[in-house]
Amino acid sequence: MIKNNKPVRITLAHINDTHSYFEPQALQLQLNIDGEKISPYVSNGGFSRIATRVKQLKANALAHDRDFLFMHAGDCFQGTLYFSLFKGKANAEMLNALGIDMMTIGNHELDMGNEPVATFLDRITFPLLAGNWDLSNELSTKSHRLNGRSNLLSYQPKDKAAQWITRIVDGEPIAIFGLSIDKMADIANVDLDTPFVDSYQTAINTIKSIQATGINKIILLSHLGFEGDCDLADKVDGISLIVGGHTHVLQGDLSDLGFKKESEYGLKINDTYIVQAGCHSQALGHCEIDFAADGSVTAFNGKNELLIGRRLCIDKTLLSTHEDQLYNKASLYLAQHENVVVCKKDLQLQSLLLDKYIPRVRELQSTVIATIAENMRHIRIPDMQGGSDIAPLVAESFVHMMNHNGHQVDFAIHNAGGVRSSLNSGNISVADIAGKLLPFVVPIGVYRIKGKYIAQALEDAINNATNNGVMGSGSGSYPYTHNLSFRYYNERPMGQRIAKLVIYTKANGWQQIDHESFYYGSSSAYTMKGKEGYDALTMMEGEGIITQHSMADCFIHFIKNSANSLLLKSAAKDQ
Repeated sequence: MIKNNKPVRITLAHINDTHSYFEPQALQLQLNIDGEKISPYVSNGGFSRIATRVKQLKANALAHDRDFLFMHAGDCFQGTLYFSLFKGKANAEMLNALGIDMMTIGNHELDMGNEPVATFLDRITFPLLAGNWDLSNELSTKSHRLNGRSNLLSYQPKDKAAQWITRIVDGEPIAIFGLSIDKMADIANVDLDTPFVDSYQTAINTIKSIQATGINKIILLSHLGFEGDCDLADKVDGISLIVGGHTHVLQGDLSDLGFKKESEYGLKINDTYIVQAGCHSQALGHCEIDFAADGSVTAFNGKNELLIGRRLCIDKTLLSTHEDQLYNKASLYLAQHENVVVCKKDLQLQSLLLDKYIPRVRELQSTVIATIAENMRHIRIPDMQGGSDIAPLVAESFVHMMNHNGHQVDFAIHNAGGVRSSLNSGNISVADIAGKLLPFVVPIGVYRIKGKYIAQALEDAINNATNNGVMGSGSGSYPYTHNLSFRYYNERPMGQRIAKLVIYTKANGWQQIDHESFYYGSSSAYTMKGKEGYDALTMMEGEGIITQHSMADCFIHFIKNSANSLLLKSAAKDQ
């Protein structure tokens, strides 16, 4: 029990929702220079620039006798080819090199289930905070268990509170705990034996437990989203600072650069300050916080900084620069802007990227795996020209991959929104598929289900996509299938709109589906959870099986090994 608290001064840097954006990106700014509007492109963000700026801030903090903390508020997975190709390995190594002190778990860390998180924990050198993730009933039979890991600070059922980190600053403790979205099961693929519990009650219990030890300076590292952070600050006392993520809010007024102003930086609700730093490694947030002995914040000062290179370029290739007087004035304007830092790339981090990851990405961007004879159109809802040329092949690739791996699958259903683009004739690479066509690293699963629920899932998904009798969530739910054929009658009463539903098997050819018979299907884990009108799929027998193969994994394997479309010619077969 701490008896004599004292004042503390810290500097805290933070990022969130970096989503594997390790390299700088081309960013188009909207500027008004001497009354003339210009829209130059700049090289923006990336881990190497973040590393440079963090080192500068840390050196400045220590020179002024301030402790320094660097936090990540979750969602480092997904986003770019670096995740599609390396499945979290690059994320762990790059975050280690960046030198973050801690991270809270985001929903996208769980898109592929618990196992990738376990592998991530094996690789990282910092703690992962997950204060409302209850691991107490985790199955002992799992090969990659999470419960009991020293670098994962999870929920403690006995106290109904989060584990927390105690940071000692000049002899004074600061408590830091993490919370993530309660309804994780609705938007991610967390294993059923490890649910997320109520963040509000966990926060109350955790603060009570921390204060019982005599600690009165508390920071929450949150992946609840900006509204969730604001709501928590409004209802719960005792949190000095919430460092947030999930909703990609870039706080501060950067409207004169072309950004929409969403909130002031360090929004104060009651006695709690809230910060968030956008997304995609574009910006770095940092603040100086002075605590009084009683735990109250006596001074808060901070901002988000857009990190850019020095050149103003003509287009997104960033190859040609503007050199006239107006753009020279624009360069000076940016260099003096409160929320902009022109900084070089950190050589150590850049070398790591260049030596280990960029060559592999560039190789896959240039390696042809197939040639398309004609343009292949993707459309969500069929029109007068027909439906998607691509989505049925993606569904076929699920069946092919699952059967290749020993699962007996009869059919596949895939939602149109899972395919993100059309394909033009010519050569295609792994990067085209994993980075553009099927960029979401969502696992594919298998399930056993009665015929009547297949019909219901198809009807509900089309009703949802077309707003036919229901308020739909968008056209992305429209179903494309492999080894299924059916007719949809939009004028019929709900529950009777699917007719002539048949299934194809090699043994029996096309046969009518029996409503009470069981069939083996494959879909993404997203649709298997009943998202966007696919509620009927949750009527599967048991829980189904979620594999570690993504949509892109399946389609790439399919193209290389057994693409049967006349439009797709596998480059591998020509070699």
